[in-house]
Amino acid sequence: MPQQLAYVIITPYSLHKSRTGGILARLISRTSLELVAARMFAPSRELVDEYSQVIVSANDPQDRRIQELIRDYILRNLSPDPKTKKRRRVMMLVFQGDDAVRKVRSVIGNISADRRGGETIRDTYGDLILDEPNQVRYFEPAVLAAPNVEEAEMKLKLWARYSDSDGGLLKDTIVYPASEKPEQTLVLIKPDNFRFPTGRPGNVIDFFSRTGLYIVAIKVQRMSTAEAIEFYNPVREILRSKLNDVVAGKAKAVIEKELGFKVPAEEEKALGKLLGPLSGDQQFENIVKFMSGRSPSECDPPALNQPGSEKCIALVYEGHEAVRKIRDVLGPTDPSKAPPGSIRREFGSTIMVNAAHASDSAENASREMAIIRLGQENTFKRGIEDFFGKP
Repeated sequence: MPQQLAYVIITPYSLHKSRTGGILARLISRTSLELVAARMFAPSRELVDEYSQVIVSANDPQDRRIQELIRDYILRNLSPDPKTKKRRRVMMLVFQGDDAVRKVRSVIGNISADRRGGETIRDTYGDLILDEPNQVRYFEPAVLAAPNVEEAEMKLKLWARYSDSDGGLLKDTIVYPASEKPEQTLVLIKPDNFRFPTGRPGNVIDFFSRTGLYIVAIKVQRMSTAEAIEFYNPVREILRSKLNDVVAGKAKAVIEKELGFKVPAEEEKALGKLLGPLSGDQQFENIVKFMSGRSPSECDPPALNQPGSEKCIALVYEGHEAVRKIRDVLGPTDPSKAPPGSIRREFGSTIMVNAAHASDSAENASREMAIIRLGQENTFKRGIEDFFGKP
């Protein structure tokens, strides 16, 4: 079966209630599809109007009345807020694979007032509540998706057309109290979460939702080796010096065992100074390879800037004391030293394979976001145009 692209739009209400992680976890683990693109949108009235006009479809198995409810919901809830005039946040996820559209729809489910279980995403996160005369009292679809391959293509192209003007790193979408000064911080959901289709990426995002912060950008990132080198360059010199004592101790133990003589303290220190930087360089090579798929020593100059083979999800969180709150939930670099309930304690295994990265300051967040061109590079649009062809 040929490859397909399918999309899922997470509604403003689902984002507000921090259901993003649970939704993503189900989509990846239950469909086994590859997440190939993601983008935050703050839809303009023009985008909302165009999208709402193509919602009701004779080819949609969902009941016509439900389709009309979804159309009205889009017009009311995805348009800019009439009171604050601020645009609302939605998240667009794009999946690729065999039979992708049907698989996504089966996990999302249809909407019915009679369903009470939690089998599908809409069973769990959506609501349709009717009054006695069978009138709608409350309706929340949780997510939006296309019913068939043709409509998936048409709607993806529509959102791609607006993705530069209405999407990317969102600004001025949140109302903050006067006492709060919002800041932004970068999070990378690391490659160890993508070894096989699993709910881990969504589960990690679910942990971050405890902070009460807002997601204002998302991108599927395949770091080039050059990007990984620049991104992690601040730790390079630290690695070259901080490992001296550890390396010296190991070298001393090997020499004494293999050669049968004692190494005095002064010579042990000299071994650390000699071998520590070499060990640090090797650790740096390992980090770059882990994040991009290729170490610097394996790349010729043209290959340095090619997209890597390893996948991350890059997210920007915004809110009061965002850097501190994210790092508190993440935990320290070494998972063995992380407190119970932290991300690295739950999902990390080593100092390098530790589930996620988070910026340690607002200044470093800006530096890191610039390196991976978050807010500057529209990989969402490029991916759709590469798959379907440019209009």
